[in-house]
Amino acid sequence: MTNSNSKAPLAVFDLDNTLADTAHRQRFLERKPRDWDGFFAAAPQDPPLPEGVALARESARECEVVYLTGRPERCRRDTLDWLAGHGLPEGRVYMRRDDDRRPARFTKLAILRRLARTRDIRVLVDDDELVCADAERAGFTVLRARWATPSAALKTTQEREGRT
Repeated sequence: MTNSNSKAPLAVFDLDNTLADTAHRQRFLERKPRDWDGFFAAAPQDPPLPEGVALARESARECEVVYLTGRPERCRRDTLDWLAGHGLPEGRVYMRRDDDRRPARFTKLAILRRLARTRDIRVLVDDDELVCADAERAGFTVLRARWATPSAALKTTQEREGRT
């Protein structure tokens, strides 16, 4: 059941390596140059990460679940289909503009702060250490998603290239 009560606190979930296992598409980021179109085109085949999915469903009992991803806006339809196809709670999806290459720690923190102006944010669940650290410094409660296999290529792109 989805809790869309406007007074309910928010539970904010990242997608890649928090809810969706991106291991099968890391090969696109290990190439020179990186194949971003291939990386995002393969996202609909991401297997769900059971720990993250269970946490999102559990959170929906008391919170409104929203999704905060570094994926570009052009991936919205695939992302919405993936969330629905894996039985995740309905919720707003915040994505980066297609031309926004800032690191996720900047784009995500700006959106968190905007959401926090009118709503209580109970938790941010994310795998990106820099996003988590910045969110904690800003006063948000953070749960680090450490259940996916870490990817050096994905970490580099999150921190340096602002792509996911």
